[in-house]
Amino acid sequence: MVPLPAKADDGWAKKRLEQIGMKFEVDKDGDYKVTISFNKEKRTQMVFVSGATESVGGMTIRKIFSPAGTVATDGINGAKALELMRDSRSNKIGSWEIEGANLYLVVKLPDALTAAQLQAVMMVAGSLADDMEIELSGDRDAL
Repeated sequence: MVPLPAKADDGWAKKRLEQIGMKFEVDKDGDYKVTISFNKEKRTQMVFVSGATESVGGMTIRKIFSPAGTVATDGINGAKALELMRDSRSNKIGSWEIEGANLYLVVKLPDALTAAQLQAVMMVAGSLADDMEIELSGDRDAL
């Protein structure tokens, strides 16, 4: 089954982010960019909520994603890719994907999340991505 093309922003993400009081900006791709602060670790992490959706099997799917590294500078090679695939198996939600030059933790879920559920998913995605960023790049906090 081939997913249908993404449709235009329907305001879903904006409404839920506003409901939970998360500050955001909309990037050039129409995605909602949120910066999550991990105060204990004194780090931040970008998490994006896709402004567009895809449809598959009668479901509307939304993507939440967080960058964790850069392929060229963080040593993401074949061996590391296999390790990331193994790591994805133990994640409760989300998996590792490479898009362009970057590694992302990506969660794809039906678009029926409440605002609180969206926030929980964003926190999980951000935490997993930030942990991987630390593993890949040490103390650098660039993403």
